[in-house]
Amino acid sequence: MGVILAAEGLGFAYPGRPRPVFGDVGLDISDGEILCVLGPNGIGKSTLLRCLAGLAPPSAGIVHVAGRPIAELGRAEIARQLALVPQSHQTVFAFPVRTVVEMGRAPHLGWFGSPGPEDAERAVEALRTLGIAHLADAPYTEISGGEQQLVQIARVLAQAPRLMILDEPTAHLDFANQARFLALVRRLARQGLGIIFTTHAPDHAYALADRTLVLSPRHPPLLGETRAVLTAERLSETYGVPIRLIREGGHIACVAEVE
Repeated sequence: MGVILAAEGLGFAYPGRPRPVFGDVGLDISDGEILCVLGPNGIGKSTLLRCLAGLAPPSAGIVHVAGRPIAELGRAEIARQLALVPQSHQTVFAFPVRTVVEMGRAPHLGWFGSPGPEDAERAVEALRTLGIAHLADAPYTEISGGEQQLVQIARVLAQAPRLMILDEPTAHLDFANQARFLALVRRLARQGLGIIFTTHAPDHAYALADRTLVLSPRHPPLLGETRAVLTAERLSETYGVPIRLIREGGHIACVAEVE
């Protein structure tokens, strides 16, 4: 098991603004590990993921991918190591879903290459894995937001990186698809895929994450084993409301006690 990505002293600030969005973030992730990033709105979770993926230059610190500074790598080389699935993905073109998923094969093709039979089969297999093969010929612009999210995850599976970075992946999914997605993430991690995800649901961190990074306006970034880091006291402080933990059969659920 090797370290896929590591960040040291990472910070981000917008020019002209007195306070950074976040600062002094350190983390690493290895093959088969699941890491959650948790924190309230506006704390910089999405920006952090973009920095980790090489899509936004940090104001401080450095990101290494497969042992090399990410700033030294080309986009195709980065894409063979990691992939980011944003909260939403808009396109004005009504590509068939299978075409959108086949686009994930681009890092493995030459400059003027086009997907071949093997790439097409990888795309179909990714759709089957997500349980959405029936959408293969549907126009991407005409399916629901939750279905689009699943298609983007299928695109990443077809891309076959070592690390998948997911920004609030369950935000547009209904309850049943959330449960299916959580089961899928566990299965992919067992197969060796590293996964970083953000969420607003601490329950999902308890259910999935080996370690959790907590971003809070009230204390420095904190990374540790999920059940050790996400105490009721820490969650209450992070979100600014009293939070109680319910433990049942090895599972943990959070209840915000707001009147």
